[in-house]
Amino acid sequence: MSSRLQQFALYGAGIALLFNPWCLQLVSALGVSLLAYVSTVTLIPRVGDAFIRRGFSGKDMNKAEKKIIPETMGVVCALVYFICMIVFIPFLFYKYLVPNGVKPTSEVGWMNRERAIASHFPHNHLVEYLAALLSILSISLLGILDDLFDIRWRHKFFLPAIAAIPLLVVYYVDCDKTYVSVPTVLRPFLSRSIVDLGVLYYMYMAAVAIFCPNSINIIAGINGVEAGQSLVLAIMVCLNDVLFLVRPGTTTDAIHLHLLSLYLLLPLVAVTLGLLKYNWWPSRVFVGDTYCYFAGMVLAVAGILGHFSKTLLLFFLPQIFNFVLSIPQLFGLVPCPRHRLPRFNPETGLLQNSYVDFTDTPNLPKKTKLSILLFERLRLIKVEYEPKTGRILRCTNFTIINFLLAHLGTMREDHLTMVVMALQFGVGVFALFFRHVLAPIAYRNDNL
Repeated sequence: MSSRLQQFALYGAGIALLFNPWCLQLVSALGVSLLAYVSTVTLIPRVGDAFIRRGFSGKDMNKAEKKIIPETMGVVCALVYFICMIVFIPFLFYKYLVPNGVKPTSEVGWMNRERAIASHFPHNHLVEYLAALLSILSISLLGILDDLFDIRWRHKFFLPAIAAIPLLVVYYVDCDKTYVSVPTVLRPFLSRSIVDLGVLYYMYMAAVAIFCPNSINIIAGINGVEAGQSLVLAIMVCLNDVLFLVRPGTTTDAIHLHLLSLYLLLPLVAVTLGLLKYNWWPSRVFVGDTYCYFAGMVLAVAGILGHFSKTLLLFFLPQIFNFVLSIPQLFGLVPCPRHRLPRFNPETGLLQNSYVDFTDTPNLPKKTKLSILLFERLRLIKVEYEPKTGRILRCTNFTIINFLLAHLGTMREDHLTMVVMALQFGVGVFALFFRHVLAPIAYRNDNL
């Protein structure tokens, strides 16, 4: 079957699922996700040359031949995602728009229909959905501006919190649950089973909205790693939702929240699969900062609206580790180059550690030296010394990618991406085990 026939077949299957005769929202969500995948796969190769002509291009530094390839393809993913999510709205609320599936045949019938819609339509659910899209759209615009103007970290780091304001306002109006459960073993000491954090909980959710987009953007520099980690994260969070949905005793409110999370995440999985087809080694396109912010915010929004923002951070443990590892360079304790991507060896075709060079700095600042020695003692970086004087000559960059290369040795670029994805998958399995097996033992009941 030719490529074009495959695309038409997938479009047909997506439309069939979208207009399923049972009017099941989850089936329609699968249909719109399939349409999102096909649209992404179709659009990316068609717009690549136009992006290059407009200056959205870059060199693949980890190749012997530094080809110019299109950049900022996350814009395509975000655009397809928004169109599909807007198209999905009438299918999501179809049973409320057409009560009992009966079309009125008289003026009185139309009036009764309007009253039925007004009295039964879940306006709060629609507001949640639209607030989610508004937050995701806002952060995507930030990503586009970053790709255009290369905004500095200190200027853009906290902007996701502003994008999350619609989400937090809806959370406050619709739910306002700011308490956390106390583990069973600690309840006798605290004389309570829950602790209300109040405004601190909103600060925590804002921090989640800041961290998720930025953390994906920090683990970058090799073909497929941004889209690869996002794909694994989205799939594992979807599995978390499914486990809640099939678990006996899940409340109606919890079912709605995890279905909403699935509706947001399934199209993300679809557009990411389409992007990864072209971003996988050897990459034909670059994702750009737009995709990193977009994907990270979708995950953050799903976790906040799904009321599992604490569980979400379990899935982000590799990103948390990378952020902690990057602190010396992010906060200026150790010099931070513009790009910390690993170095390509043209003789072997493999990637190896990249370094911060101190040969021209005989007297390192005390804060730099202490940071390097501490992280070396923890076996997080490699340091090279001058044999005679013991002076620090260079150290590996403070990233999880360089950490893996330091401990696993040099490897091909796609193999390194697969190692990162495998690590992300392993952490995801641990997170699911912790949340669905260990947490019920420690807390006895769910605070969802």
